Amino acid sequence: MPLLEVVQTRQISASIRLTDTTATQVDQYAAFIRACADDVVEQALAYVFSKDRDFQDFLKTPEARKVVSTLRIRKVPAAEASEPVAQKPLPASVAAPSSQAKGA
Repeated sequence: MPLLEVVQTRQISASIRLTDTTATQVDQYAAFIRACADDVVEQALAYVFSKDRDFQDFLKTPEARKVVSTLRIRKVPAAEASEPVAQKPLPASVAAPSSQAKGA
């Protein structure tokens, strides 16, 4: 049995707009956990999606399959699209959040 599990995922580049305050906090959080801003956004969204029970219920409906994409996806070069990218595991703080909220 291998000691490491590598999950191959396909990544895309997309443009999003953030308020200047949110963009600053993304950078600050990235520095706090010693990660890049892309990883912070990716993991934060994955965390919210997995924890939102109403959203999970919505995903099971036919309407979820009919959603029109509004995300501005940039074209991926052909060579880059064919190369799988390993997904990084969730940081311990995201994978198993503590029951105590900071600053609350």
